[in-house]
Amino acid sequence: MRDLKKSSSLWVTDSGLQSQFQWQEGYAAFTVSPSARQAVQAYITNQEKHHQIKSFREELIEVLKQAGVEFDERYLD
Repeated sequence: MRDLKKSSSLWVTDSGLQSQFQWQEGYAAFTVSPSARQAVQAYITNQEKHHQIKSFREELIEVLKQAGVEFDERYLD
């Protein structure tokens, strides 16, 4: 995870987006198919607005359930 976080931080810096980016306290990692790339980029672009409606935690639980991933909510806080 450290390497992923490091390389994504470098990408943000190289893309000139660092003034619009900060890591949140928690994180989750998901793979995305190339065909979904534009949708994911649009989601990231609008993430701040999106999270005014639904919290990161609420959305994470929804995604985990949709994917059929077992989880313990105690570890999501």
